[in-house]
Amino acid sequence: DHGGASLHYRLQTDPRSKPKAVAASSFTKLNFMKPPAALILDRDGTLIEHVPYLSDPAEVRLLPGVADALAKAREAGARLFLHSNQSGIGRGLFDISAVHACNERMIKLLGTGPTTFDRICIAPEQPQEPSIYRKPSPNFAREIISEFAYDPTDVCYIGDRGSDLATARAAGTRGAGVTSGLDDLRAEMRELGIEGIFPVFNSLSEAIGYLFPRP
Repeated sequence: DHGGASLHYRLQTDPRSKPKAVAASSFTKLNFMKPPAALILDRDGTLIEHVPYLSDPAEVRLLPGVADALAKAREAGARLFLHSNQSGIGRGLFDISAVHACNERMIKLLGTGPTTFDRICIAPEQPQEPSIYRKPSPNFAREIISEFAYDPTDVCYIGDRGSDLATARAAGTRGAGVTSGLDDLRAEMRELGIEGIFPVFNSLSEAIGYLFPRP
């Protein structure tokens, strides 16, 4: 059992099939017109503390407020998806079973049951390898958009790295950054040329509060 979600390892749809394009100048206007129908969430540094090359479930620790934030998003009707780069697999530091075990521990700590995430995408590639799912590849987002018949702007990526928001831009989705990881997100965004396109928050709780405002 891996949380009741499908696990992606290879592209299942035609990579030439692209969702409707969104002009870069339109991102800011589109970003928060309405609550998103789906969230694609990073794991390390977004949901749990960033432990480099995490492979031991005993080291999985939720970041403050994450459980309540995800519960709020689900109560608002949003589907949750998990997209995590795990190059430790490609580097031979651990195998896929260690990633499953850490994900299962995280889901247990969330207390939201085995169907918390509709789909889980684990990208095992190293940065220099040809990428199918490794962020900023938009392939996982495109599969979700196709399978659930979403408009790209119904979907929002949330993560602590520039690659998370670069994925959002590549897929034409919305995006929100969180500074709860180990790296300087704003510096990465400047380097990638996406500073000012997506908002940045101090935590997942703040991002969810903005995306799903109370009536």
